[in-house]
Amino acid sequence: MKAADKGTSVLKSGVKRLLRRTGFDVVRSANNLGGIDDFIPFEATMRAARAAGLPVGDYIDEVVNGTPGATQSTIDELRALGVYAAGPDTVLEIGPGSGRYLEKTLKECSPSRYEIYETAAPWADYLVNTFGVVARPTEGSSLAPTPDGSIDLVHANKVFNSVTFLCASRYFFEMARVTRPGGRIVFDVMTETCLDPAAVRAWATQGGAGHDSYPAAIPRRTCVDLFASLGCTLEAGFLAPMGVASTEVLVFARDA
Repeated sequence: MKAADKGTSVLKSGVKRLLRRTGFDVVRSANNLGGIDDFIPFEATMRAARAAGLPVGDYIDEVVNGTPGATQSTIDELRALGVYAAGPDTVLEIGPGSGRYLEKTLKECSPSRYEIYETAAPWADYLVNTFGVVARPTEGSSLAPTPDGSIDLVHANKVFNSVTFLCASRYFFEMARVTRPGGRIVFDVMTETCLDPAAVRAWATQGGAGHDSYPAAIPRRTCVDLFASLGCTLEAGFLAPMGVASTEVLVFARDA
């Protein structure tokens, strides 16, 4: 067995043992509109994080995803690119889930309003009660309750790699719509940059049984051209860890 394969096997075994001890289980959704069969249940995840002595975001990075420090490394890259330098006053996040990016974003800037669109009600309630964010009614591909040009920073993390192409595309149109001139749009997608032969092999052999839509790939040029047509300019892109390989974070600026 190769060292990488052995390490993956050991990590998975350790995760399973910890999850069994803490009552956590990955369950299958009977109402799965987005194509993801497995999801992280709220109460069991919180119990598991407490048992592991970790903040919930770090627990998900380290134990569930097997990518310690992944969230913070993305935040650090965005800081270096100046995404938070202007002090965005309004922030919108699609699919914050456990809030691991949300919490770190709030440490980088102090917006007067932070909107979230989260389909998992228990996680949304937790984020509202813990961080004072505003949970918007969520349909799964629309930001309709948010007015045009009202948001300084729109972001989504580890979302568009797990939904269908059309779902992601509909969100892309909405993200451009709600971002004010001069604002930023940040999200990650699995582009061809992330899919060299070694990465494809890793997903096929180590990434588990897979899902109808995860991991979902979108051509980089499709994203860049679409946002250009919507008045947004690509400022930067960088790779971030995801699962057994990587995803590409893209940073767009809404043209003034």
